[in-house]
Amino acid sequence: MRCPSCGADDDRVVDSRPIQDGQAIRRRRECRRCDVRFTTFERIELPELVVRKRSGDAMPFSRAKVLDGMARSAKGRVPADTLGRAATEVESALRETGQREVTSEQVGLQVLAQLRELDPVAYVRFASVYKDFQGPEDFEMELSSLRKDAPPKGR
Repeated sequence: MRCPSCGADDDRVVDSRPIQDGQAIRRRRECRRCDVRFTTFERIELPELVVRKRSGDAMPFSRAKVLDGMARSAKGRVPADTLGRAATEVESALRETGQREVTSEQVGLQVLAQLRELDPVAYVRFASVYKDFQGPEDFEMELSSLRKDAPPKGR
């Protein structure tokens, strides 16, 4: 690793620790020439996941786009770190299919599954856009299915 200060490639690792639930390693390094400390991150490079949209276009999977959609639906209701873990779960579930290409429908269903567990209001907000609700009856049908699956509330 080249020192960002002097450009030397002679450094030593001062500290290493796992981050992102063990998905990456953060390393503190120290340049042996100029003693500047800097941080590097080591992650596993996974094969690119491609999303096939309804229009037929293909684009690389973007965890940021998934997180943005979830954050919009859960605005003010779910902490950002919880949403970040949920977005990671969406990506993991899609990768577990073993396919390099998934459909946008598969992505949407995974997002719905995560939001359903986190917050019913966020779930309905996302579902209203994803499933293209046209009127109040669409909301009523979704709410009734949500109530059927929900455990009874304690008194």
